[in-house]
Amino acid sequence: MKINCLSVLAFCLLAVFLACAPKQQSPQEIKEKTAEATAEMKSDAKAIASGIRDGWSRDKPLDLNSATRDQLMSLPGMSPAEADRVIASRPYDAPSDLESRHILAPAEYNRISDRVTAKK
Repeated sequence: MKINCLSVLAFCLLAVFLACAPKQQSPQEIKEKTAEATAEMKSDAKAIASGIRDGWSRDKPLDLNSATRDQLMSLPGMSPAEADRVIASRPYDAPSDLESRHILAPAEYNRISDRVTAKK
């Protein structure tokens, strides 16, 4: 619902902008501005979806033994190389294995420790 409201608002603002433009615009200019506005709306929608996904992941800890690379990379500060190391070093008995087995540095582990679990 929120994304639809943002889309409608953005479309209305674009329509007002185009209607109030001081000079006559060519069809090509209108197409370019519409494409820019659409790209910006897509970017905003992705940011909103990412925020929602982050909110859900805080409620449900991520299982280190079954998480995909993309799921691991959604954790704060997790790089692709770190996600690959986590996957390569499976299985884990406890989330703290990430630190004790030197897969992640203590500071990196502390950023995600409350968001992960190790299910057997």
